[in-house]
Amino acid sequence: MPEAVIIGSERSEAGLPTGMEVLARGGSALDAVEAAMRCCEDNLADHYVGTGGLPNAQGEVELDASVMLGSNRRFGSVGALRGYPNPISVARAVLEGLPQHCMLVGEGAALFAKENGFRRAELLTDEAKTLWREQLRASGESVEGENTAALDGDALYRRTALDLVRRLAPHEGPWGTINIIALDSSGELCVGVSTSGYPFKYPGRVGDSAVPGAGNWCDLRAGGAACTGRGELSMRGGTARTIVDLLATGADPAEACRSALAEAATLPDDFRAELRALALTPDGRHGGAAGQQGSTYAVMTEHSPELRMHPRAVL
Repeated sequence: MPEAVIIGSERSEAGLPTGMEVLARGGSALDAVEAAMRCCEDNLADHYVGTGGLPNAQGEVELDASVMLGSNRRFGSVGALRGYPNPISVARAVLEGLPQHCMLVGEGAALFAKENGFRRAELLTDEAKTLWREQLRASGESVEGENTAALDGDALYRRTALDLVRRLAPHEGPWGTINIIALDSSGELCVGVSTSGYPFKYPGRVGDSAVPGAGNWCDLRAGGAACTGRGELSMRGGTARTIVDLLATGADPAEACRSALAEAATLPDDFRAELRALALTPDGRHGGAAGQQGSTYAVMTEHSPELRMHPRAVL
């Protein structure tokens, strides 16, 4: 039997120990990903996911999330979900309880969450509201970022966002996606992704976190992959699927991530910003890549349960 492994992008440390506990007692990769991600979504200090996430141009928090299983490539996701603090669990409910569909968005996603008894909550915290306002000011930090330097696209996005905020007249009242990938002792792989998306986004915008092949892809024949950062690029590049396809050819996980990011970097994009990727194989190998130095990811294993940070390859 393979050794259980769980890996996550920056800031997944809030949940990975909980996920590892699930795996250590023989739980499934899906259970581990959901448990770990819920901890991240409930972390009020994190303004990139769940409660306390930064809002759209109208000041409303909209959440995206997905889960995908490697053994059968079943996929469940929600997009632009308002009022429910744990979109990862709603995405799992879509996967398991609505097998005729893969994705629900907006009011339909909220209706499904209500029908399945999920708890409603106010997602916009006072701290997130303050950060949302402050981030419209000029800054040297990336918009979607993981403590990375801003690119020209970040500055253009801020200017465009400010115009949109002014036009939509929002009421009174550092972000980025989290990836978690788990391999359990039975050999199942699961990829989970959760985010509050780009702040100041047009209401209803759904990013790559909810889209199969873009921000999430998992195939037990080769591995699982997920993306953080500029979701429009990974949607256009099919980046997560590209990574897994490269793994299928025998590529090292870090190199597969780097190559997929390099391909996405060829796409023209006036709003270009940092894009990162992460991958895990069925035999427990893992790796990641990023566009800038200093990006890391976290790893825990069944036989070495302390959380370790690993550097990502750089384009």
